[in-house]
Amino acid sequence: MSHFTTLQTTIKNIEAVQIACKELGLELVQEGQARGYQGRTIIGDYVIKCKGPYDVVLNKQPDGQYTLITDWYQGYVAKEIGDGGGRLLQTYGVALATMEARKLGYSVSRQSMPDGSVKVVLTQAASSGGWGQ
Repeated sequence: MSHFTTLQTTIKNIEAVQIACKELGLELVQEGQARGYQGRTIIGDYVIKCKGPYDVVLNKQPDGQYTLITDWYQGYVAKEIGDGGGRLLQTYGVALATMEARKLGYSVSRQSMPDGSVKVVLTQAASSGGWGQ
């Protein structure tokens, strides 16, 4: 038997979630209905619409963080967002770091590593003017 499971996360920035979903080829909708096992559904503040038969809900908690709620049955969701949501959380973290670095004037590049991790490189823009100015 299957059921919806709630995961506590450190997700706080929906814009970064939107970027992560787009990168993973998924759609994020506001105030949607998520699908689960045997036609069960739940309503969420945001829903990640997956390609498989089940979706992921993000509900905002009083502390400003979002929980992830999904039905992990038979690995459908894990194929799209990683085991325990790991791929989604990694992509979210990279998107958030990129957004914040750009706000501070850094250029950002990233490289996928052989072990599946992502290396984010920040480069500070050269200041105008030369030595002694």
